[in-house]
Amino acid sequence: MDPDRIKILCGNANPKLAQDICGELGVCVAGAVVKSFSDGEIWVQIEDNVRGADVFVVQPTCPPVERNLMELLLVIDALKRASAERITAVLPYYGYARQDRKDRSRVPISAKVVASLLERVGVDRILSLDLHAAQIQGFFDVPVDHLFAAPVMIEYFRTMNLDNMIVVSPDAGGVERARAFAKRLEVPLAIIDKRREQPNVAEVMHIVGDVEGLDCLIVDDLIDTAGTLVKGAEALLANGAASVSACATHAVLSGQAVERIAGSRLKEVVFSDSIPLSPEAQACGKIRILSVARLLARAIQSIHEETSVSSLFV
Repeated sequence: MDPDRIKILCGNANPKLAQDICGELGVCVAGAVVKSFSDGEIWVQIEDNVRGADVFVVQPTCPPVERNLMELLLVIDALKRASAERITAVLPYYGYARQDRKDRSRVPISAKVVASLLERVGVDRILSLDLHAAQIQGFFDVPVDHLFAAPVMIEYFRTMNLDNMIVVSPDAGGVERARAFAKRLEVPLAIIDKRREQPNVAEVMHIVGDVEGLDCLIVDDLIDTAGTLVKGAEALLANGAASVSACATHAVLSGQAVERIAGSRLKEVVFSDSIPLSPEAQACGKIRILSVARLLARAIQSIHEETSVSSLFV
């Protein structure tokens, strides 16, 4: 791989993941200064020559979402003006993905707004990881490579006692994801039926499936406040589950999420490193992190070499 032909940059959202990706590829993170003026305005300068280069910008739009998104937009604009041949936005986490439809009067489709901003500033391609809603790919008119962290997670959970495991979907909307997970692990599937009265508040109703005496694994794409997760775990245990663990690609973990997980009866919660953990989360003994650097590095190499990424889905 020619280091003069491929450039990998990052903002301040998750520099460690960018460094790990570069380590897998055997290249260095390209130089870029991304800092703030005293009034909070972001200032960007690309330090490496990117003229005619294939550039990948690793920047999850995680909290603080607006700042990380603005950094990404300004880096892309700087690259465009520096005559980069192709610019791929590598979004390990796509902020605003949960606002993917108009579900009530007079609300925006924020996930579409973010897509429009990225396209307008000049991005040529998107590489994403576990979008909250797969149809977000349709918000873009540029190519989107949508990867899943499932292969990384499944490899980890295959080391467990699968004979006593059951995969659980946290809600009806996550059944497809959980079913695919259960199929790969060759274990049964259960569903938590819940009613959400308002954002970030969920009431667990009942469990669809027999979980008595089994080790339950709740599978989701992200965990935000962890309220739904903890209530789901309690419902499973009340229905006779032997233990409850969980896995999710994105550790959003806002508000009292870490405190809730630490104080719950969850055995373990496994995340990818798509979003950097807070010091509080790093200190939580129930949280484990699996790296997706190799997965993203292989995808970047395939995109750069114009080869298929389909092998990354197995």
